[in-house]
Amino acid sequence: MTGPAGGSARGTVPGLATAHPLGAALPAVYAEDEFGQRFVAGLDVVLAPLFHVLDSLEAYFSPALAPADFVDYLAGWVGAELTGAEPLALRRQAVASAVALHRVRGTRQGLAFAVRLAFGVMPEITESGGASWSVRPLGPFPGAPEPGVHVTLRVADPAAVDPYRLRAVVAAARPAHLPFTVAVAATSRSSEGDRSHE
Repeated sequence: MTGPAGGSARGTVPGLATAHPLGAALPAVYAEDEFGQRFVAGLDVVLAPLFHVLDSLEAYFSPALAPADFVDYLAGWVGAELTGAEPLALRRQAVASAVALHRVRGTRQGLAFAVRLAFGVMPEITESGGASWSVRPLGPFPGAPEPGVHVTLRVADPAAVDPYRLRAVVAAARPAHLPFTVAVAATSRSSEGDRSHE
């Protein structure tokens, strides 16, 4: 969550007390000075959020506990590929799972996980590669001769899925050397059918 100028939404909080009031730390000569006490009380209002942040700094680095605007900073730090329009719960999950996703990046598992994280649906993935064994030499080669990956996302309403977002997610998570295609399809066969994008 960002403020009007695109920065942090955090600032002074009305009624927030400080654990370290400056007035109590002033020399005795200022202890009963009304102006001095009112002056430092104004500084307490500014410093109170800072003290509270420092007291709970560990929570800022936990995706489940961090404030909404700080979750977006964490997403940038861990390389979570988000548009910023996702619900907060999904952004928190993306940050929490970013390290695990980086470990399997470029694999079928990593591709499926990235698509599921972005769209909430497990995709169908068709690969050109394959593995096989034979008791006789010169057996047929498994897989397709042309390399490639095809990802199909089956959802109830294909029109609600942004195919360019799907393409961007697949492009970032696929094996780097493989060409790919994507398609968005309806879960029921009676609907409009596939929308393919190469």
